[in-house]
Amino acid sequence: MSTPSAAAIRDDEVLTGEAVALDVQPVGVLLRAAGALIDIAVSAALFLLFALAMTSLVDAGALEETALQIALVVMIVLLLVVLPTTVETLTRGRSLGKLAVGGRIVRADGGAIGFRHALIRALLGVFETYLTVGGTALLVGIFTPRGQRLGDLVAGTYSERTRTPPLPPVDFALPPGMEPWAAVADVARMPDRLARRLSRFVTGAARMHPGSREALAAELLGELAPYVAPLPAAPPEIAVRAVVAVRRARELRALRLRDERVARLLR
Repeated sequence: MSTPSAAAIRDDEVLTGEAVALDVQPVGVLLRAAGALIDIAVSAALFLLFALAMTSLVDAGALEETALQIALVVMIVLLLVVLPTTVETLTRGRSLGKLAVGGRIVRADGGAIGFRHALIRALLGVFETYLTVGGTALLVGIFTPRGQRLGDLVAGTYSERTRTPPLPPVDFALPPGMEPWAAVADVARMPDRLARRLSRFVTGAARMHPGSREALAAELLGELAPYVAPLPAAPPEIAVRAVVAVRRARELRALRLRDERVARLLR
């Protein structure tokens, strides 16, 4: 698979370790703020319960006032740093608030985060979320492409959307009347970038303006000329759909044949 150039990687794509550009859907700033408020509320409730329990021990004479102050400081550290670090490490970037808004923290390449990422985010989160009352996190998130806060920028992470709307059904069938052409067509291997553009055109054509759809289909058909012989004698959109259908059918057939050969070798 070809390697996309740095200029070809958009803000809504990530470059994996195999140099493949993947479309991503980061969680917006408002949703991230809502998730953070849920996590803060949970931490505040835990701290309040702990403080009430310790205060009752002091009132009963079972605990000294100095020990109470130390215990409260330790609890603050546990809730602000240790707890979020542990939760994000064990759940691979999830927390109660992130589950509620449908997000999770991932690395810049889309992989699962580890202890180092979670610790950096938690440490800087104390400053961003609590010391500045969320102002720093909100301000930085507004001006970053993926709504990243300062902790994300330092740790190399962002919040990825895990609940996405279902994709509309896509018709990859050969357009009617193109059967004679498909029987004799020679579709050569084409660049991965062009293949991705073809797939995106077919999946998103129904949502495009008719004029823009026709112009893009004509452009794609021109780019297909070196890889398809003969070119379909049909309107550009139908021709592009026919090429995609033939290419997809032949690739599926090749995969089935490969699987059958592997199955025979394993017998």
